Amino acid sequence: MAGDDRAATLQAFGDTVNMAPAQLTRWLATPASREVGFTPAGKQESVGHRSGERIVDILRKERAHLDEDDYTHMKKVAGYVHRHLAQRPAGNVSDTRWRHSLMNWGHDPLQR
Repeated sequence: MAGDDRAATLQAFGDTVNMAPAQLTRWLATPASREVGFTPAGKQESVGHRSGERIVDILRKERAHLDEDDYTHMKKVAGYVHRHLAQRPAGNVSDTRWRHSLMNWGHDPLQR
């Protein structure tokens, strides 16, 4: 990924992920976090939950130590969150699978 692409990816990731590493870690430890998302056959962990763990690792890394796989994942996170936000259900979303899924990807729609 070229330098300009990396900068754009960092910006999109930073604009998308609004949960701090400690906050996301606490969320990922809850039963509600494990109850949402797509879990591939033969796996015990959903794609979103696994992504959340990867996001925590990325957030804790120094920028200079981010590798190509990190940038690829950051781009994936920004895309997922953007698409999922467009599917916001009507009404109060405080305790919904929609919000919980987004939180697994590091974005709490009730937090600014």
